[in-house]
Amino acid sequence: MALSMSDPISHPFLRRLANVLDAALPVLAFAGLIAIWELGTRLFSVPSFLLPAPSAILTALYGMDLGLWLGHIWATVRVALMGYGIAILVSIPLAIGLATSRTLSRTLYPFLIVIQSMPIVAVAPIIVVTLGSGDLPRVLITFLITFFPIVVSTTTGLMATPPELIELSRSLRAGRSREIWHIRVPYAMPHIFSALRVSTTLAMIGAVVAEFVSADQGLGYFITLSTSFFRIPAAFSGLVVLVILSLIFFKLIDLVQHRFAAWSLPKP
Repeated sequence: MALSMSDPISHPFLRRLANVLDAALPVLAFAGLIAIWELGTRLFSVPSFLLPAPSAILTALYGMDLGLWLGHIWATVRVALMGYGIAILVSIPLAIGLATSRTLSRTLYPFLIVIQSMPIVAVAPIIVVTLGSGDLPRVLITFLITFFPIVVSTTTGLMATPPELIELSRSLRAGRSREIWHIRVPYAMPHIFSALRVSTTLAMIGAVVAEFVSADQGLGYFITLSTSFFRIPAAFSGLVVLVILSLIFFKLIDLVQHRFAAWSLPKP
């Protein structure tokens, strides 16, 4: 069968090959970056306490006791999940209030801007001194970093509902709650899930920042301890674990959206 010159990937085999290459490009780019990093550190004899080679980072990663890794991972994940969960429970109802009440929006939105404008790294020590050194201050720090994107994005989605849909619901005598849950919230779902994806990484950042200030366990504590003893490969291995955890949480949000709100996904 002759291939059409106007559509070079119309053949099924070529189309599958193009899909495979498209999926492989990020992996190949990442592998190339790691190879350049490894070769550069070896070629220029870069000391490991300045920039360790990927091979040295992997050696440090696999050289640690598994139980110790799991302890640090669980300490960070526990705080991140608690702060992230509380942020969702607070942010979405708050966003609904901001989107449906002009008075509430004018009253609370400036306070939200002020809270978000505060540098959390500067505020974290004050929170720890005020609330002690347990999980509570670390969860609060994670919450403060995480909740704002969810509030803003959800409010934007709720406010972007087409006015004709709102007018139609009111002409059909739909109540306020039906307008919110049957029209505004479904329309805002893409915005909500976008915010949830961003906030997963922020939750990990919040947990680590809190551990930098006060903790005796966790990946942030492990990185701080490693750098204080100039064990830079070990510190980088902790960073690798943090990146992997963030990617896992990011993917979990994708899976939740595909499973429960597939209709809100962008059309290919």
